Amino acid sequence: MVTRETVCMRRLGGGKRAREVQFGRFLKNGKVTIDRLIEGWSEQTGPAAVGRHVLAIQDTTEINFRTTPERRRGLGEIGKGVGRGVLVHAMLGVDADHGSCLGLVTGRIWTRKGRVAIPHDQRPLSERESERWVCTGLSARQVLAGAAMVTVIGDRESDFYAAWAMLPGANFHLITRVMHDRSLADGASLYAASERFAHAGSQLLELPARTPNRPTRTAALNLRFGQVELRRPRGGAHSHLPKTIAVTLIEVIETRAPKNSEPVHWRLLTTHEVKDAAAAWRIVGWYKLRWKIEQLFRLMKTQGLRLEDSQLETADRLIKLAAITAKAAVVTLQLMQARDGQSAESASVSFTEGEIVVLEAINNQIEGKTALQKNPHPEHSLAWASWIIARLGGWDGYPSSKPPGPITLRYGLEQFRIMRLGWGLRDVCMP
Repeated sequence: MVTRETVCMRRLGGGKRAREVQFGRFLKNGKVTIDRLIEGWSEQTGPAAVGRHVLAIQDTTEINFRTTPERRRGLGEIGKGVGRGVLVHAMLGVDADHGSCLGLVTGRIWTRKGRVAIPHDQRPLSERESERWVCTGLSARQVLAGAAMVTVIGDRESDFYAAWAMLPGANFHLITRVMHDRSLADGASLYAASERFAHAGSQLLELPARTPNRPTRTAALNLRFGQVELRRPRGGAHSHLPKTIAVTLIEVIETRAPKNSEPVHWRLLTTHEVKDAAAAWRIVGWYKLRWKIEQLFRLMKTQGLRLEDSQLETADRLIKLAAITAKAAVVTLQLMQARDGQSAESASVSFTEGEIVVLEAINNQIEGKTALQKNPHPEHSLAWASWIIARLGGWDGYPSSKPPGPITLRYGLEQFRIMRLGWGLRDVCMP
């Protein structure tokens, strides 16, 4: 998928009917389960996380597949309107110090089986879709057990009391954007409490581009923060949870937003200790990295692998395909991050030991004699591997040239996969 930049069975097969059938049989095989595919997401992420502070960023995206009343493909409703498809909930591991992508941690993929008649607040957590925010966080504890610290980051949908009560632990923290006003232990409201906090400083923050209509821009933000104590919501579904939970509320508000731009107004709750403004700004910076998971979802869909164009007939195969697509999109994301040399990651987060050996041999062949024609990155780093892949894709390698884009990397990966196959045949004796 990475090399051909597609999820289409026919294109993945390279025009060969036998290969297309093989891919189809793989997805159809009952021994290929969605749980095992998702378990495979973290095979390289867990080792890469050892000793680091990892931001475990989680979010959900809707994969809208084309259907008709006569051809529902076993897919349930998503979002509003008549759309049908699957939901992908993923957790992405990111290095807190460098912002580099370590890979997928865990997640869940499903399609809805119908509408639930019982109101949301009358159901136990185990019978709600929102349970995914908690179970994904709990699974991350196992995958990221070797990390020095883990901070789970979520947007507004992940802001519910059970998550605050069940997830935090030793060196395991939360940062969540507030969804709605809450009642505090002292009878006040969350929003009213923030208005009483003192101004703690101002800072310019570079906001990444989200869509073509929302380009990169610099926002001038005012900061205030303070301790609050959340009160447990009423209702039997919450009776087993602690009555109160102490957290820190950080609020940043944009001043002088550009015309036709929505001003930034983030209310963030965190279990991290925040003693001063520097610590508060650090929390804001970590939350800003949440946009990386949106970039991952774009690579899965319209700006990359175009998963939503798949014509597979059944929901179970589409769910498996979505899991494989997520893994492929992460590899692409990692190579794009490494192309400018700012990534400090090892090549092993995207390539196997055998593939790295092949990369070494290729590098020795394509490097020139002058310093400008040499691979400038540390050997066996992801940036080193990305430089080699880009050269195979047609990039000239000079620092003054435009950085290689996704298409160049794709062409380079295609060449690399062919060369890897040839390397595997090097010791085969031909009659």
